[in-house]
Amino acid sequence: MKTPKTVTALEDFGRVQLSPSFFMRDFLYSEISQIEGIPNVPDHPEIAIAAGRELCQRLLEPLQAKFGRISIRSAYRSPAVNAKGAENGNQYNCARNEANYAGHIWDYKDEEGCMGATACIVINAFLPYYERTGHWQALAWWIHDHLPEYSSMYFFPKLAAFNISWHERPKKVIKSHIELGKGILTKPGEANFAADHRSEYAQMLKELGLS
Repeated sequence: MKTPKTVTALEDFGRVQLSPSFFMRDFLYSEISQIEGIPNVPDHPEIAIAAGRELCQRLLEPLQAKFGRISIRSAYRSPAVNAKGAENGNQYNCARNEANYAGHIWDYKDEEGCMGATACIVINAFLPYYERTGHWQALAWWIHDHLPEYSSMYFFPKLAAFNISWHERPKKVIKSHIELGKGILTKPGEANFAADHRSEYAQMLKELGLS
C-alpha cells in the first residue's frame, strides 16, 4: 500500500479495520495537522496498520469490553506532524521523532528495529471516579494486572487521559504527570511490580458496577 495522496486513497486507508471496534480513521485526527496544515498520513501504511492492529486488538478492545466506550484523544502522528509538535522547545508536547518511532509514529520502527503504537485515550466511565478521588492509580493497576501486553502507560491530569502503548519489546513502565503520584508508579525491578494490587482498584470497580 502506498502513502495516500488523494481523497479517495485516504478514504480507503481510513476504512481499514484494525479490530472489531476500531478503524484506521479513528486514529488520524490531529490538532497540529489541522492548524498547521500538515497531512497526518503515514509514509509506510503497512507498518502503521500492523502496529495499530496490535494496539487495538491486544489493548483497546479488552479495555472497551471491560469499561465501555473509549475516546481517542490523539494517536498516530506522521513524522512531519510530530516534528512540528516538537520544534521550538517542544511547543506542542511532542517528543522528537526518533523518540516517537514505534510510539506515536506508528509507521517507523525504533532503533532496535521493533514496531510499536501509542494512543492517548480517555475511558469515559472512569471519569466520575477520577474527578471525585484523583486516584488514577486504580485504572493503571487494573491494566497492569489484566492486560500484561501493554508496554507503557503515561497518565495526564486532564480527563485522566493516558498514553497506552503496545510494543514488540514491552518496557512495562507506568508513569504519571498528575501531581498526586507524579513520576514512576512501577517498572520491572520495583518492589510493587509483581505485588497484589487488587485493593488499589476494588472500590473503582464497585463504583463502576464492575466488581
